[in-house]
Amino acid sequence: MDDRNLMENMLLVEKGLCDLFMHGTLESSSTNVHQTFSDSLNTALRIQDQIYCRMQQKGWYSTDQADQSKMNSVKMKFGTQS
Repeated sequence: MDDRNLMENMLLVEKGLCDLFMHGTLESSSTNVHQTFSDSLNTALRIQDQIYCRMQQKGWYSTDQADQSKMNSVKMKFGTQS
């Protein structure tokens, strides 16, 4: 397994953790449990962002510029003109 594959796997795991912590936060039955899940979610989001940024720096996770006409179409569809 090379570094890129390792980072991709790490990113997928962090995204999964974020999903679990978000649902835990939403479904928590007490303030303490809610706060614990919320804190864990924020930590996982920071780690996910760090992994993403590192992958982007190395050219392993590139993003394409969004097409303006597609963005306008979505804005029209959902009524979010600005």
